[in-house]
Amino acid sequence: MSSRARGLLFIVSAPSGTGKTTLVEQLVERIPQLRMSRSYTSRPARKAEIDGVDYNFVTRERFEAMIAAGQFLEWAPVFDNLYGTSAADTEAMLASGDDVVLVIDVQGARKVRARGIENSAVFVMPPSKQVLEARLRLRGTDSEEQIQRRLQVAREEVASFAEYDFMVVNDELAAAVDRLHSIIVAERARLRRMRGVAESIVRTFHD
Repeated sequence: MSSRARGLLFIVSAPSGTGKTTLVEQLVERIPQLRMSRSYTSRPARKAEIDGVDYNFVTRERFEAMIAAGQFLEWAPVFDNLYGTSAADTEAMLASGDDVVLVIDVQGARKVRARGIENSAVFVMPPSKQVLEARLRLRGTDSEEQIQRRLQVAREEVASFAEYDFMVVNDELAAAVDRLHSIIVAERARLRRMRGVAESIVRTFHD
């Protein structure tokens, strides 16, 4: 008997530049039946980003139409652009039995919780402000003004870590992926998920 009739929902949040997307991409390559939700965004694609792979890139007008139609599980404005998670896409993946990771910011995570949707939430912390700033500069995609804005938002976001179930420091990529892997495995083994399997095994002792 399968214990995974419906998938688990995971949330991974972190300040911009912490590396949350890279962490989750490596995580889903390692763990079977774990999928990363692909967000919609109104911002233009950056160099080397691919529509339908990195994000679903749409116009601001289409994004606003999707908001009006109630198509998002959560959405939020981030640095003058809009980002959101499709409710229908997420439900289809969960209903198929796959576990789903939403890579969303603190605003988005709060909206998911406010809807009363069961989830396990992980906050990924940079080792320090200095390391985060260095990573943002190394990316080479932002102006000085944008970097300072991201650091200001990061100061507010890191203070929200207590709203999450788990915290992982991305000090070294492989080690951080290992920590996330452990969280997924542990959540899959919770009794509420494994009760059906346990009960079917117990019945074999009474046949």
